[in-house]
Amino acid sequence: MGGIDWAAGRGARPMVVVDEAAKRVIEPPPHGKIGMSTAWRITDGVPGRAMEYRKRALHKGAAIGIHPIDHDEVYAVVSGEGEVTSDGVTARLKPGMTAYLYTGAQVGIRQIGDKPLVLIIAYPVRVK
Repeated sequence: MGGIDWAAGRGARPMVVVDEAAKRVIEPPPHGKIGMSTAWRITDGVPGRAMEYRKRALHKGAAIGIHPIDHDEVYAVVSGEGEVTSDGVTARLKPGMTAYLYTGAQVGIRQIGDKPLVLIIAYPVRVK
């Protein structure tokens, strides 16, 4: 059998498996460089992707500063605790909670407590 002709648009593309460890970077968080974080840019380099899927650990006292978003965005808490803000409204998040943020909002999130705030962050790729 000749297999599937991906270029002709028949069938889905083959999957991409990413080793998180290869995507790990320690850096200040975006939008203000408040404190330090560990980032895993999991989908960077995935060909033809339609979404970004990232993990970030905000170290003690760190924050992704308030910034405007031009797409819907999701922050899902894996561990630790934080406070998410959207257009001036703040909510506390803990493991098992997710914040769905809407296009046009001014958003940010900060770590609180003793443990790093570990998040999964997903949003659509920006069309250039």
